[in-house]
Amino acid sequence: MKRILTLSLLAAACSAAFAQTSTGSLTVYGIVDAGVQRVSGYNGGAVTSLVSGIMEGSRLGVRGNEDLGGGYRAVFTLENRTELDTGALSNRAISGTQLPDRVSQAALLGLPSALQPVVTSVAGSIGSTIGVNLPGNYWDRQIFVGLVTPVGALLAGRQYTPAYIVSATFDPLGTQSSLSAGQVASIPTSIDIRLSNTLQYRVEAGGVSAALMMAFGETAGNNKASRFIGGSAIYKNNAFSVGLGYNKRNNEVGDTSLESTVLGASVNVGPGKVTGLYAKIKDDHPTGLSTLTATLTPAVGAATAGVVQNAFINAFKQDGDLMSIGYVATLGPNTVYVAYNSFNDKRPNNADTTSYGAAYSYALSKRTDLNVVLTHFNNKGLGQAAPGQAGFLGGVTKSAGVDSNSFAFGIRHRF
Repeated sequence: MKRILTLSLLAAACSAAFAQTSTGSLTVYGIVDAGVQRVSGYNGGAVTSLVSGIMEGSRLGVRGNEDLGGGYRAVFTLENRTELDTGALSNRAISGTQLPDRVSQAALLGLPSALQPVVTSVAGSIGSTIGVNLPGNYWDRQIFVGLVTPVGALLAGRQYTPAYIVSATFDPLGTQSSLSAGQVASIPTSIDIRLSNTLQYRVEAGGVSAALMMAFGETAGNNKASRFIGGSAIYKNNAFSVGLGYNKRNNEVGDTSLESTVLGASVNVGPGKVTGLYAKIKDDHPTGLSTLTATLTPAVGAATAGVVQNAFINAFKQDGDLMSIGYVATLGPNTVYVAYNSFNDKRPNNADTTSYGAAYSYALSKRTDLNVVLTHFNNKGLGQAAPGQAGFLGGVTKSAGVDSNSFAFGIRHRF
């Protein structure tokens, strides 16, 4: 209640300030999206749940815009995450803290079976960090302020990354539902979605939009630690569009960690469009594992702790190809999506996952629609992904190679 009151007072104060000039505007906006899903393949069998965010994550936002004259504008956005089923600000997957077998079983990590208790402890600690907005930050989705000039915009705060913008643009589902491309490569994450402490320069000219972004690691004594750089360019016209995006993030000690290169394209065909993307995912120095040796040494000794740390680092490395292709068509109030997604793991783990299915949206009005989504996940080798929806991760199936089906029905309203 206090948060709602605070937001109401903020909106009222901003409205009063912007009302003093005819050149300013303030918009309160949001999405409320909820429904029922049934997902198979978990420990204990299929799970039926009321969930928040089937097609899009539920949110509440405030957006401001002031014309400063001479082609200059001041802008800001504050956007929170809201779990419609519970009222919370964060969520975990149905599988909880469970990690894939390939990073939670001593044998698959190449460690002696006697170290399984140590592996279980480490996996449980890592698993406790998997979820969406677990710290419960109120403005988790976006919060930034910026200046728009005649030669581009400079924005500062928490923002979407360039490679993710390209991925979202050319994902056949537009990141909506369990059928979106990123669902098959979410643990560990294949593309950083949003980052804090970022500066971004954006420019639009004709059919071209481009962006450059950097994030400060803010680590004393090591300016390379947790640093991020990224860039993107997208060209659109009435017949087709193409885009390229790149992200590179360093880990906590300054080594190059997750790199994501995304190429996307779409072309109008008949009443809709064919769209697809290809992403190269690489991570030779996974983030957050450099302190395992120090943590484990008191219990198992430095030598064994170092072996365990190296095993987890090797298991969390990434080298894979993410691909997606699909078709989207809108006829009156009806929108139909079909898509096929694939993550090809090129490492010895060979944790491959493909998904395919269909989604249907019926518009009751310009703001409200009903949605049905049917998705099948095919896990091969040590693949173990389970489908989530737009607002949350699906987690993992009960064991490697177990497939999963998802059926969801929901309602979405935009305001």
